[in-house]
Amino acid sequence: MTDILNIIRDNWMLLLVGQYPNGPLGGLAVTLLLSIVGIVLAFPLGVVLALCRLSPFKYLSWPATAIVYVVRGVPLIMFIFWTYFIVPQILGRPVAGFTTMLVTLVIYQSAYLAEIVRAGMTGLPAGQTEAARAIGLSYMQTTFKVLLPQAIYNMVPAIVSQFVSSIKDTALGYVISVNELTFAGSQINATLLTMPFQVYILLAAIYFVVCAALTQFARWLEQRIALRRAGKLSSGSYAASAPIAPQVNV
Repeated sequence: MTDILNIIRDNWMLLLVGQYPNGPLGGLAVTLLLSIVGIVLAFPLGVVLALCRLSPFKYLSWPATAIVYVVRGVPLIMFIFWTYFIVPQILGRPVAGFTTMLVTLVIYQSAYLAEIVRAGMTGLPAGQTEAARAIGLSYMQTTFKVLLPQAIYNMVPAIVSQFVSSIKDTALGYVISVNELTFAGSQINATLLTMPFQVYILLAAIYFVVCAALTQFARWLEQRIALRRAGKLSSGSYAASAPIAPQVNV
């Protein structure tokens, strides 16, 4: 325990922000930055894939389904290597490890977010669609004004959970020298040489604290959404069951 405390005391800046401001940003800051930017950029792509999968047009649903199944069926490390070697050839110039990992996370996370959004939309009562079409809304209006907002609201806890998975996925950036938390830990281990167990126990503890806190936040959101939905159902059921007052003609 003393060794771990000494590692934290001597290297806490490297673990948090890398060599910044005297060098590149790294450590936990890059891990969180990769996860946040990756999930933000992947979300619109995931929504598009989900809508294509739900589309009645086969020329949209079939390719989207194939993309989702392929991406979810291949290990993330393979996508990292593919992006690392393919993207520079497409652009005709070298690409930084951070950019490579970001592109990989956007592609990989979009497939999982697509399934989250699709599950949220298919889980809505069929009456939502029927009511929207009954008042004259088109297919696009029904999707974007009625179904999609409700699905995203209901799926916020699942999206937060996917963000937690994204944080853990960034550790694989170490293989292409992305200066994230695991890479910072390897730098500390290379300096100390004699305490690899303590260094990687400390890394595991940091990942656990961050991910556990976000997981608890996702559970809290889920409970809040469930309570709010139950409140609406209770008030609605009460209104539906309340007797109608008789009309009196004066």
